[in-house]
Amino acid sequence: MSKQDDDDTRPKGTAHKLLDDAHKTGALSAASMHVLDVVDLGAQIQAGLGVSVDDVTASEVVLVTMMPDDSNSIAWARNTAAVRDGHNLVLESLRASRQAGEVFTHCRYLNGDVLYPYVPLDAAIAMDDTNYDPCHGTPLFDQTVVLLGTVIAKSAELAQAGVPVRTITLLITDGGDYGSTRCGAKEVRALVTDMLAQENHVIAAMGIHDGTTDFCKVFRDMGIPDRWILTPRNSPTEIRKAFQVFSQSAVAVSAGGVFVGGFGN
Repeated sequence: MSKQDDDDTRPKGTAHKLLDDAHKTGALSAASMHVLDVVDLGAQIQAGLGVSVDDVTASEVVLVTMMPDDSNSIAWARNTAAVRDGHNLVLESLRASRQAGEVFTHCRYLNGDVLYPYVPLDAAIAMDDTNYDPCHGTPLFDQTVVLLGTVIAKSAELAQAGVPVRTITLLITDGGDYGSTRCGAKEVRALVTDMLAQENHVIAAMGIHDGTTDFCKVFRDMGIPDRWILTPRNSPTEIRKAFQVFSQSAVAVSAGGVFVGGFGN
């Protein structure tokens, strides 16, 4: 799988320091810090930090973060193209918005591969058949912790530079957790609760119908509000429609709205 080169020149341990700073300022509770205070987690989070704050010229920033499912069930259900197209649709919608210059985006697949760290929209890589191969498992809880830790660390880095930041994050899966070894729904909930309390984060989730999983329960247990849960049927048309709904919300967040709303509001 091809990935954008990570030219991050930050010292090792930067991600952990940013998380520690977030804890000291009250943005992260002791419970969340315990979840994130793992040696190898910092390196995974740092791989997503991307653009240096010295290269950010916008007066405020919106972070749009996506975690597309790359489990083998996506391929079995013949939804590879729909997920790929959905991610690309979100990028296209944001590029067409008036706030495009304020948006930085990051894509990390559900099994941990970083397609691109936080970059300006014009540097974001489209998903295609050369860089997206859904053939893995579903470590939903473990990788959601990594993803949200990256959002928190990047937000802290920008805030320390005096740049106001808003974020919107989308988790995508077509099954419940299968393969997490470190974290459960409780650990994810601790992070989500802290982030939502800051009132500048939106965390959304898409559960593609698999015939058995109660995605509303899975995501509720992770702390995600019902109004930010999408449950499309298992068809390319429905999946693309769900991504369209998210893209509209992402554009609205970039314009300063929808934090008290949700999908359909």
